[in-house]
Amino acid sequence: MNLKVVRKEFTSTSTIGEMFTNGEFECFTLEDTVREVGVKVDGKTAIPKGTYEVTITFSERFKRPLPLLMHVPMFVGIRIHPLNTAAETEGCIGVGQTKAKDFIGKSVAAFDILFGKIEAALKTEKVFVEVTSA
Repeated sequence: MNLKVVRKEFTSTSTIGEMFTNGEFECFTLEDTVREVGVKVDGKTAIPKGTYEVTITFSERFKRPLPLLMHVPMFVGIRIHPLNTAAETEGCIGVGQTKAKDFIGKSVAAFDILFGKIEAALKTEKVFVEVTSA
């Protein structure tokens, strides 16, 4: 399964994008601010563009299984999870069904649908997410 995050709206606080599953629109995304290549402010920087394998592991922080992006340069523990604002992420990708400036809504609903798809796909194939900009 191929996921694709297309970053579209950039502010000093967050990055809003769209996620596609095998080419079909899935949901909106929210990440930290995109910075110049090689520049990282802990807890306030989006991950670098690239393609990352996705697996599901247990998150000690959230006390539940969550999708984990593998081998993200300069980052560890990057997950896809429900959130509404950049204050709730430390480089992770949040998903939601609605969006506004620096905000995504109906995050749990969007996550539950996406998680089911990732979980099912991992039974028979690898899952990758490509992170890019429009």
